[in-house]
Amino acid sequence: MTHRTSAKAGLTAIALLAAAAGLRAAPPAGMVLIPAGVYAPLLRGPADPARVPVPAFFLDERPVTNAEFLAFVRANPRWRRSQVPAVFAERGYLARWAGDLEPGPRAPADAPVVEVSWFAARAYARWAGRRLPTIAEWERAAAAGIHGDAGRSEPGYNAAALDWYATPQPAVLPAAGSGRPNFFGARDLLDLVWEWVDDFNSALVNGDSRGAGGAGLFCGAGAASSRDPSDYPAFMRTGYRSSLKADYTVANLGFRCAQDFAPQAARNP
Repeated sequence: MTHRTSAKAGLTAIALLAAAAGLRAAPPAGMVLIPAGVYAPLLRGPADPARVPVPAFFLDERPVTNAEFLAFVRANPRWRRSQVPAVFAERGYLARWAGDLEPGPRAPADAPVVEVSWFAARAYARWAGRRLPTIAEWERAAAAGIHGDAGRSEPGYNAAALDWYATPQPAVLPAAGSGRPNFFGARDLLDLVWEWVDDFNSALVNGDSRGAGGAGLFCGAGAASSRDPSDYPAFMRTGYRSSLKADYTVANLGFRCAQDFAPQAARNP
């Protein structure tokens, strides 16, 4: 089966899943439909569910680009590099850009925007009339392989993610959307940049995690009590998210947007 044939088959399958679920909404431009499914958290406490229902939603086909973020900062001066409040972004905010309104040669227009804080990513999403995906939604989308919605059953799925994690980031990132689409039509989820999610700070800990019943979420005990100790890419993502703070601006951290079937009107960020 050719790549084109498998991609076409995947899109057909998505259409059938949507029809079966009674979904008639077409994806907005640049987005793909992620059908309803479940997310199985890697680490969970005694009271946490083993499987979390994920309603159908729309997800950007690829990460947000420098050109798209430039349009945002043009329209919202307070999110320009020289004007963003320190409480909302570290000093490295958009550091590779040549200027406030000039991404420059190190940040090509079609490459994913990086060095943006969670606050800035969330503000962009609100400005665009969208939102950041949740962990459950992002993981649901990324769990798909090329030929089906269970990527881990396909040879090479985990290896491809691990190869990217082990590869140094190039000085200039490639174009967003240049990767192969997965079964849902989404690109670059596991092989271009890390991505912010709305609830990143719930990835590992909560207020009671080190109290009674929470010790199993940490270190060796966490691995022993995990859903799948062999799913090392999921451990990498969980650990990475738990290390972040909302004002962090990291050289390989970007984002993409999500949208409900009945999206709220855009609000000022």
